[in-house]
Amino acid sequence: MTSAVGSDADGERRNVSDAAGVAVFGACAIWSLVTSAVHGGRPEGVLLAVLALAAGYAAGRIFGVLLPVAAPCAGALAGLALTVTVPRLAPGPEIVAPLGHAGATAALLTLSAGAACCAAWATPVPALRYTLWLLAGVIVVAGALLGSTTAVLTCGAVLLCSLAAGRVRSRGPGLVALAGAASLMTGLTWAVAAKALPDGLTDALTAHLTPYRVDLWHDAVGMAHHEAGLGVGPGRFGELSTTAARSTLSDGKPHSAPLQLAAEQGVVGVLLLAAAFCWVLFALWRAPRPTPVVLTAGAALTALAGLAAIGNALSFTTVSVGAGLLAGLATARPLAEQPTAPEAMSEYERDLRHGDRPAA
Repeated sequence: MTSAVGSDADGERRNVSDAAGVAVFGACAIWSLVTSAVHGGRPEGVLLAVLALAAGYAAGRIFGVLLPVAAPCAGALAGLALTVTVPRLAPGPEIVAPLGHAGATAALLTLSAGAACCAAWATPVPALRYTLWLLAGVIVVAGALLGSTTAVLTCGAVLLCSLAAGRVRSRGPGLVALAGAASLMTGLTWAVAAKALPDGLTDALTAHLTPYRVDLWHDAVGMAHHEAGLGVGPGRFGELSTTAARSTLSDGKPHSAPLQLAAEQGVVGVLLLAAAFCWVLFALWRAPRPTPVVLTAGAALTALAGLAAIGNALSFTTVSVGAGLLAGLATARPLAEQPTAPEAMSEYERDLRHGDRPAA
């Protein structure tokens, strides 16, 4: 009887999480259509990103149920192979680093490292776990060989966070810390764009980010101030940005997801982006997977949020699908009860395994 109660409670919690996700992503799609209708923009990019995330999440949930260890391992290998063999990831003009395709490369490698670490914590076999952690280390080295310093930093951070997650028994504080890190990165990006930092710090960050990127951010903030409610319309930043107009290699984007949404879809667009990220963390908090798996996936997705705040990583369908896939794998409930190493079990898991109703 207690087992049935525990199963019902888990199913109810997952239904709430899934319903919230449908509402958030549905609102993102609808709002892009609304702002496009008002200003005559092109919502196809937003709709494609929402579809890619949803498809990746659904696929991750399915494969996570059937193959909780093999699926993330295969995803990590596929991401690594795709990055190495197709470094550009999408057609379009080459843009000097650190703009352009370098951000997508770092994002895909970061998701691959996260998937490898998730697979490591999901397996009860120590030898396989060390092998998968070694794979994550290989992905860090691959980032260095591809010349992406950003990929080395983000992949290394995900690997270190995953190793540290084995000592965490409560996922709540860890997820709150990840939300704070993403908020800090986004706030710093906005502060640079709005020239709200001291001159010395602004100059140092501008030198690292490149003046061209910062000028794009300034244009985005200006548009957001003039059209705070509805924005200028999806896909119209390139038409209205003076900085983008001066460049022959511009891709028409400000290379910052929050600033792009602020410029093109107003305050509501930014709030919906924040709601989507918060929903991912909420789904991870509710997930019946081991706490280290949850925190590892959260760390990889937070690193992706940081990359999206200073680049156009989310403009690549491959990255969007990969993000959804990792989130789905980390929130899926395996079909068969698998033995889990004691160090990878949280109080939530132990309650479920003993048939007790887990605490909220």
